[in-house]
Amino acid sequence: MRVLVILLALAVGALTGLGLTWLASARSNGFGAVQIGAWSVWPRSGTADADPYARASFARSGELPLERADGLLFEATKTDNGYTLDGRCDILIKGRLANARFWTLTVYDERGRLIDNPAERYTFNSTEIVWKQDGTFEVTAAPRARSGNWLPTGGRDRIVLVLRLYDAPVGLATRTGEQVDMPSVSQLVCP
Repeated sequence: MRVLVILLALAVGALTGLGLTWLASARSNGFGAVQIGAWSVWPRSGTADADPYARASFARSGELPLERADGLLFEATKTDNGYTLDGRCDILIKGRLANARFWTLTVYDERGRLIDNPAERYTFNSTEIVWKQDGTFEVTAAPRARSGNWLPTGGRDRIVLVLRLYDAPVGLATRTGEQVDMPSVSQLVCP
C-alpha cells in the first residue's frame, strides 16, 4: 500500500511539473518585455542572455528568434486602450515607424498561425505598402475587404499583430515609448 502512495505522489508531481513547463513555454516569450503603446518586444529573446522560458518557448515552437542586431519582433494583442484585438472588428494600425531598413506587418490567429483567406494576403512590408504624403501609413485589419492597405482577419475573435523591424537600431527596444515611433492600434467598427 505504501509503495502505491509513493508511486501516485511521483506521478502527480511529474504531471504537475510537465504541465506547468508546457504552460510556461506555450504562453510566454520570457521575461524582460518592453511595452511601447500596444506593442510588446522581448529584446533579449534572440541573444545569449535569453531567459530559460524564452528558450523553451522557441524550442517548443521551432521558431528562430531574431538576434538584436538583425531586427526586433513586436507583438500586439491589445489596442492602445487595452482592449483585446477582435478580428471581427475593423482594426486600424497607423502612424510612423522607427528607423528600419525593412519591416513586415502580419496578422496571426491566437495560436500563431497565418489566417487563411481568399485574397491570399497575409502580410504587408515596407516596400509594398501605400504611404501617405506625410510619411505615415494606415493599415486596416478587418474581416471584409477595405480600400487601401487591408489585411484580412478571417473574422477570428482573437488575433495577434506581429511587426518585424529588420536592421533596426540595437538600442531601440530599451527606450521609452515617447522616444520611439510606433504605430497606434485601435478598433473602429465592431459587430
